[in-house]
Amino acid sequence: MHSTDTIFALSSGAPPAAIGIIRISGPAAFDVVRALAGRLPEPRRASLCVLRAIETHENLDQALVLTFPAPNSATGEDLAELHLHGGRAVVRAVEAAMDAFQGVRRAEAGEFTRRSFANGRMDLNEAEGLADLLAAETEWQRRAANLMFGGAFSSAIEEWRQAVLRLSALTEAELDFSDEDDVDCQNNVIITNSCLDLRAEIMRLLATPPAEKLKDGLRVVLGGPANSGKSTLLNALVGRDAAIVSDIAGTTRDMIDVPVSVQGVALIFTDTAGLRDDSEDVIEKIGIDRSHAAIQQADILLWLGAEGAGPPHPNLIEVATKSDWSMHVAKSADAIAVSAVSGSGIAEMLDIVARTAKTLLPPPDQFAVNARQRALLAQTAESLGACNESDDWLIIAENLRQARLALDALTGRAHTEDLLDTIFGKFCVGK
Repeated sequence: MHSTDTIFALSSGAPPAAIGIIRISGPAAFDVVRALAGRLPEPRRASLCVLRAIETHENLDQALVLTFPAPNSATGEDLAELHLHGGRAVVRAVEAAMDAFQGVRRAEAGEFTRRSFANGRMDLNEAEGLADLLAAETEWQRRAANLMFGGAFSSAIEEWRQAVLRLSALTEAELDFSDEDDVDCQNNVIITNSCLDLRAEIMRLLATPPAEKLKDGLRVVLGGPANSGKSTLLNALVGRDAAIVSDIAGTTRDMIDVPVSVQGVALIFTDTAGLRDDSEDVIEKIGIDRSHAAIQQADILLWLGAEGAGPPHPNLIEVATKSDWSMHVAKSADAIAVSAVSGSGIAEMLDIVARTAKTLLPPPDQFAVNARQRALLAQTAESLGACNESDDWLIIAENLRQARLALDALTGRAHTEDLLDTIFGKFCVGK
């Protein structure tokens, strides 16, 4: 991968489509446009052009062409967009024409966004926010990704970074001029209190639910004894026959995961093998062991067993299934009565699950930090905390330097190529 190359890729959906948008970025982008369109349109104004093959001058398509000169473009380079008719043959013909240019090649996955980062058009957090925005399937995912992509988290990091820089300057003053009159004798108090305040602010962010819960979905496990109606309830909750239903005990032998979106929240409903102690079936016993593990790992547990028989769980919701059956198992007064046959109580059940799930996710008006970001925030907090564990100004200065390095790594000021490959490799070609 050479950053001096000019790259191109189809940035819209796969053809056939109404429009196929090819992006071109790099030093030769405008040369490609001139060669294909016969002229270079005015910047940032859509111009109707006839695109022709370089050697044969055959008409390839009639397209809208837009140009964005560097550095004020999405990638920070000269960038052009060709808005073609979205047929497969049209797109292939224009791409083939660009393949013939020296120093022009097809883009790799995430290469446009990587160039935006390299040219200072976005930082790593904004790039990750863009990736999450493209992958968002629920309203809550979209909101959190929009905040990250919009720079809300990066703005907070910059405020912390500037605060640490000011504290570093005060520390250097203590190191170099502590015996002179023009140094504020209160510097040590300011440094100590400010480090504690910054650490507390970061720890409050670390105490919020992680982004992975928002992206991957909260796990809602249906647990209970055999023949308690778990599979039937699962099918009713997700609106389709996802699990096999039978009166034969032990029908469900392994976990069945069904991802759904409820009130804009990503959930994974998990049906489990019925819990019982008298099974002689080796395979069913394995399924029961997996059921116990799934219950322990559940974010929300829908318990279909008898009152008081459920395992301890912070988010246990007792469910009274078969509420329209005269022989249904008695439950506590707080149990949610449902009938998968009539549909009674299903909407209420989903509402309760959604309301419980929302308490386990980052607020919809706040960005959510992922594992990489949380690790670096934890390093920053640790370094700030260490500033208050020593009276040696050299040690304090070093701890503040470590805090700055962690904050720089968050935005990408300090990074490794492996890290960049991992982050930008998640994008599709054309982004």
